[in-house]
Amino acid sequence: MQKILWTGEPGETLSELLETLGACRCMLVCGASYDGLGIRGAFERRLALRFSSFTPNPLWEQVEDGIALFREAGCDSLLAVGGGSAMDVAKCIKLRAGGQALPLIALPTTAGTGSESTRFAVVYRDGVKQSVADPCILPDYAVLAPGVLKTLPLYPKQCALLDALCQGVESWWSLNSTGESRGLSKRAVEQIRNHMDGYLAGDEASGGPILEAANLAGQAINSTQTTAAHAMSYKLTSLYHIPHGHAVALCLPEVWQHMLEHPRALRDPRGPAHLEGVLRDAARALGCPGPAEAVAWLRELPDRLGMERPAPKNCEKELPALVASVDPTRLANHPASLGEADFIVLYGRILNHGA
Repeated sequence: MQKILWTGEPGETLSELLETLGACRCMLVCGASYDGLGIRGAFERRLALRFSSFTPNPLWEQVEDGIALFREAGCDSLLAVGGGSAMDVAKCIKLRAGGQALPLIALPTTAGTGSESTRFAVVYRDGVKQSVADPCILPDYAVLAPGVLKTLPLYPKQCALLDALCQGVESWWSLNSTGESRGLSKRAVEQIRNHMDGYLAGDEASGGPILEAANLAGQAINSTQTTAAHAMSYKLTSLYHIPHGHAVALCLPEVWQHMLEHPRALRDPRGPAHLEGVLRDAARALGCPGPAEAVAWLRELPDRLGMERPAPKNCEKELPALVASVDPTRLANHPASLGEADFIVLYGRILNHGA
């Protein structure tokens, strides 16, 4: 069972955790922003090495380098400090270097993926996204420190927040949703909607609620997994070089609109009334009177935040690659049937702002 710890002094908390675990040779997996976070404490004496040699979309070769360094240094634990990429790398090292018995502490420095509370990781191998799912890679401890969010530039804050928002909505309508997971989704979406403006404007008091919302969305996704919007987003990231959260935010409203336009394609075994209720509740959590208004609000959100849209060079040539990239595993969780013709329409709308 994972333990979630809130702290205003992350250095002290990490020191206490490593001492409790009896860890003496910990591997720190962190992003480039680590030095600017000001996290200091006795835990540093227990660090055997620091591994930062990975890209924002980690490559399997980089993970293998980390595994080799972990073994050479005789490490006995892992500490991941950073965004989703640092979490993904640390999780994969844990899976290959020690499995369930190897302690992993995760301290997120972005309020987005909720990866500190999921059993999933993503790496790229030979240019293809590989999803890793294993109960043993769920971090043993998630340390939530709102103070570290102060150092984030605006655009990364926006992208991370949008990822958390999309995870909350997708988990809500997933075929795998439960009463418990929908409760987590509701709390996450409502908190993001209520605190996003203050958070993005630099209000430090909003950092805690947004960080909690991202964690709640991560917990929900850990139970339900993501759906079509996430499945469609990955190629947008690699093809147009836009961050994941930005990409999935472009997909979500079009996927939702498709469900409204094609009620016969809906396939939740709990019946149409269940899904209608879910979509209605999700819209209200977004502050909208109904699903149609929620779609419009989500469609305009990236533009209101001043985020540029991808500029396709040749949409006709790019569409086949986009359609072929969709991961069918994630579609298994989606509450509506989708085929190649649907994806052509959906990607066309995404690239043409809903038109």
